[in-house]
Parts: sequence; structure tokens; C-alpha cells
Amino acid sequence: MAALDELPSAKRWLPLEANPDVMNQVNNVLKILVWGIRVSIFPQKVGPYKDMIVLVGNKFLWGLGLPEDEAECFDVYGLDLELLEMVPKPVLAVLFLYPITQQSEEERLALTNEKKETSSRVYFMKQTVGNACGTIGILHAVGNITSDIKLLEGSFMDRFFKTTATMDPLERAAFLENDREMEVAHSIAATAGETEKIKNVQNWSLPVKGYGGFCFSVSVVSHSALDVLDEPCQLGGHWFKKSFNGSRLEPWLSTKQENLQASDNVDTHFICFACVDGELYELDGRKSGPISHGPSSPSSLLQDAAKVIQGVIQKNPESLNFNVIAISKKARVAA
Repeated sequence: MAALDELPSAKRWLPLEANPDVMNQVNNVLKILVWGIRVSIFPQKVGPYKDMIVLVGNKFLWGLGLPEDEAECFDVYGLDLELLEMVPKPVLAVLFLYPITQQSEEERLALTNEKKETSSRVYFMKQTVGNACGTIGILHAVGNITSDIKLLEGSFMDRFFKTTATMDPLERAAFLENDREMEVAHSIAATAGETEKIKNVQNWSLPVKGYGGFCFSVSVVSHSALDVLDEPCQLGGHWFKKSFNGSRLEPWLSTKQENLQASDNVDTHFICFACVDGELYELDGRKSGPISHGPSSPSSLLQDAAKVIQGVIQKNPESLNFNVIAISKKARVAA
């Protein structure tokens, strides 16, 4: 989410573009690759497009310190129990992308002055950088599961969490805002590509502007939906059109999307859900603090978060811009 009403002069990062070449360039500077974000479309919400699977990205922040064999991100294809059961366990944290509406903003502002007791073990930071909610979501997730994973010694995340461990939420935000290492990586990723030159797509994949601090590479697998798709349509926050020969979908960018700038306001926002000390916490850097949603456990985290997410979706049932990603512990392979 780019608009920070309570911080009108806030620093902004450019929305990132996902492109394998861009990622390789960033890798040479900060060893950033993208680890684990795949945006899912809920089948019950997309009508005739229910057979279309939109796979967005595969790796986000791999190289910042969370080894591949420690955790992995997975699509959550729906919130029904049988679909939640498909997600690999144990789930360590849940990321949720939702559209910003007038109602959601009013509810957020109403919570500003509320004081609630939370566990001292909850890692929480404010968001003071525009277009950084995806990064904040990842930091909230990893910051609250450090006892369950092993970060690489001396890596960005290892240093970040050790340095900010005793800071308050605003101090942590200021630390991230002034961290040149992360800012340079974002700047390189945001400026190295050429999003508007999207012809001659190969392997159903090409760069697409990413919102909320994420950089996306989009691949599309299409099925019977192609038969009914005549005009560009928006799915999962991205635009697609039928290819010239009608055999597949291609990402389609409007002029506004092609020229997305750091100063632009986007209307979606990432938050994180984590279980700390037996409670489910909603972690949103635009809110005043962690929000407890009641008892939870590592084994029920995904189901408990899904109930909260369902409540949000019910307030805006016509939108397709809802996405859920589960961060799960990577299964160990026996030697």
C-alpha cells in the first residue's frame, strides 16, 4: 500500500518489477532473489475463469537469509477446509493481500487509539516507507518465527533482527527506512527492467509491475476460460488478454501500469498473520500495533487466519484482489 495518510511526507520505494534478468542483477549487489510468492485466484470468486491458474513469482527474498531448506511459500487456493488441508504443514505464517477501501480505512483509523495488551514476544514494526507493505509483511512473518527457522549467520535478515530486537516499532521502521542495503536493492530491481516492452513473450512469462514491495514474474496456465475471454480482464490484481492466435493468455499492461512510479498510490495492501504465545496476531505496519484475534496454535494457525480473512472478504465480495500465501516449514529430507 503506497498511501500512508498518517505520514504524508513518508519516503517511498519504487514499486518493483519482476524479471529474471533484473533479479540476477540484484543478486550481484545484495544476493536478492525472489523466494516464494504465488498469487492464487479463489475458484469460487472468478466465475467463468475458474479453470485459470495464475502463478505469480516463485521466489522472494531468497538470499536475504532464509535458506531454501528452511521454509517455503505455498498458494492457498481457497478458504474451505478441504483446500486448506492441501497446504503443506506446519504453517509458520500467513500473508494476506486485500484491496484498500473506504470502509477498511475507516476501520483502521478507528483502531488507532485503542490500547490492547499483547505478548512481549510479538515482533512488530510500523510501515513508514510507501510501497513497502510486501517487505514489511515478510519481515513480520520471519520476525515471529525465528525460533522455528535458522537464518544464515551474518545475512541481511540475521543482522536486521538482531539489531532491531530491542527497538520499538517506530525505531524498527526508521532503521529499515534508512537501510541503504535494502533501498539500493529495491532501486535496482525497480529501474533495471523495461516493463513497457512486453512483445514476443516466451514461455508464457514476462515481467509485471509488482505492488506492495513485491516483484512479480507472471506465468499463466489457461484452460477453458480462453473460450469466453474476448476483452482484457483483471485477475488477481493483474491484467490479461488472449494471445493473437487465441491459444493462451498474455499479461496486458495499461499505460498507467507501465508508468507506475514511487509516488503512485496503489489500492492493495499486504498484512501478516502469526501465532505467538498461543494467540493469533494480525500484523499490519499501517496500524498502531498487533491485533489479537484470539487463541490459536501452530497446528490451527492457517484455519484460524482463514476465518479472519473470510470476514474481510465478505465486506468486499465483488473484488478479485484477495490473495493468500502460507509460509510453511520445509520438510527435511532423510539422509
